[in-house]
Amino acid sequence: MVDMSAFRDEIGRWAAGGPGDAARELAVALGVRTAVLLEGPSDFAAVETLAARRGRDLAAEGVCVVPMGGAMNIARYAALLGPPGLGLRLTGLCDEGERGFYDRGLKWAGAPPGDFFVCVADLEDELIRALGPERVEEIIRTEGDLRPWQTFLNQPAQDGRSRQRQLRRFLGTKKGRKIRYGHLLVEALDTGRAPGPLDDLLTSL
Repeated sequence: MVDMSAFRDEIGRWAAGGPGDAARELAVALGVRTAVLLEGPSDFAAVETLAARRGRDLAAEGVCVVPMGGAMNIARYAALLGPPGLGLRLTGLCDEGERGFYDRGLKWAGAPPGDFFVCVADLEDELIRALGPERVEEIIRTEGDLRPWQTFLNQPAQDGRSRQRQLRRFLGTKKGRKIRYGHLLVEALDTGRAPGPLDDLLTSL
């Protein structure tokens, strides 16, 4: 039995230059109506985790969450999945610094930019602010990352930075850490107090 992950895999192959026939067939078979375009796998982990915590089965609702492998891929994914391609409704998250790039890419693909929700810096920053630095440090300790966190804080480059900025940087210093903490930070949230962009995205689906 095919599932949404198979569709997501076919989208990746199509975006890499492969044929799109399988993606088109799966979109029909799965009843896909909306594609949530995200920059990478840490955002994917956060969105999927919050949806599950709220009792949502996005795949059953015809929603496919798609990590694009970088903000620069927005125009290509929007063209494949939006009006010029599969004709799906497009939505997602973007960082404030990438907003102009998203606007241009979506306009080129004929998709409305208003359906994308903007994070001030990035989603990790939004999650740290929602939880508070002290709570995030508690999670780091619980996860056994206290020693690397302390080593990180002793680096000269961290002098004078706010705890918020230090935490955000720390999450990106090791491969896979942002993905793991994307899940963990959302698990620690009060589900009714998710960061605005993430909450607005889930509400819009």
